[in-house]
Amino acid sequence: MVATERRTTPSADQLRYVNQAIVARITTIDRHFQRRVGAYPYTLFHEPGQPIYGTVLMFHGFSARPHQMWRLADYLFQNGFNVYQANLAGQALIGPSENWPQVTLKDAYAQPLRQKVAADPVLSKFVSNLKHSSSATQVKKPGALQMMSLMARLVRIEPRILDIKRAIETPGDPDFDRYYNSDHERYLTDALGYLGDLEAMPGPIFTVGLSVGGAVALSLAAAQPQRIRRVVTYAPLLETHGSDRRQYVELTGPLSLREMGWDPELQFPVSCLTATDRFGSSHVNSAESIQALRSVPTMMVLTENEDAADVPTNEQFFRAIGGTGQGHHFHKYPAENLVPHPMVDPTEISQGMSNIFWQTMYQETYHFLTTGSANSKQLSSLSPTDDLPEVPEIKLQSNPLS
Repeated sequence: MVATERRTTPSADQLRYVNQAIVARITTIDRHFQRRVGAYPYTLFHEPGQPIYGTVLMFHGFSARPHQMWRLADYLFQNGFNVYQANLAGQALIGPSENWPQVTLKDAYAQPLRQKVAADPVLSKFVSNLKHSSSATQVKKPGALQMMSLMARLVRIEPRILDIKRAIETPGDPDFDRYYNSDHERYLTDALGYLGDLEAMPGPIFTVGLSVGGAVALSLAAAQPQRIRRVVTYAPLLETHGSDRRQYVELTGPLSLREMGWDPELQFPVSCLTATDRFGSSHVNSAESIQALRSVPTMMVLTENEDAADVPTNEQFFRAIGGTGQGHHFHKYPAENLVPHPMVDPTEISQGMSNIFWQTMYQETYHFLTTGSANSKQLSSLSPTDDLPEVPEIKLQSNPLS
């Protein structure tokens, strides 16, 4: 029989120290002239003297906000956890070009490339069209044919860009620092700051994250395996999905192209996506992180209907950290289940899909956090079990399988 996590009881003093640290953080954000309204971190803490299983530190997806996972946070809180919803590095602020992690070409290489792009009638028109399209008409990202055509044109006007690309797509390549400026490690250093806010909180810390937030949840556990008890990660972005998309992300950062993500009012440079790919592929998926995570039970939930996180990379990563024999759990929704990359909130629709298995996923997340065990059969079921806390039903606007 799998043992259930023991409960701990935070005192009034312990909660006061933690709340003081978090209030100081929020105050700093609030005083920033580029604060992002509605994107502040927040907490769901039980009253002093109330026994809890521990504290869940949650990380949202790239360009989203902490409230992206509010339903899951509320479910875990109602069933015995304290919850701290954190921000990804810089994303409590607007102005991605100034505040979010990026990987950019050094000026010695970027400026000549930009000049060649400006002098090329095909590329200059393409870039101009993207830059000046309105948020109402601009697609979130170029299509596959656009990306391939753009990359082919770039190589035509600047053949050495292939050498530059090789430096970024090969983990540990010594030429990376020669060509690029990067602060992708901020995803970890900022997460360590949020973990530091919880220093006075007794009991175990669990990390939970979606997409880039999933990579951060893994990275934090690898950096602090003695402090993090377990990890649950949904579609972690350890590498950008699809070779064409990844090459586009790696090559077009210097062109100041922009895209839109979860927030339709916020555009960001493609170089921000380059940083997420670099963080996942060269940091989280490093030999050091993999070795550390072998001792931290991890639950990974993926879907075959991916448009962001590379599934084979996640599968290989799961095997590298030890697989089921090491106490980890892996579940992948098949394509016919129509579960999208943003799988946590049932009302979030991507490519016409939403996750109708969310209730059993919430239950199995609770199951794993409290016992270290999960049931794949239940994850693929539409019928929540009576053996785990009930997940409140909501009325969905659409059912992709109806």
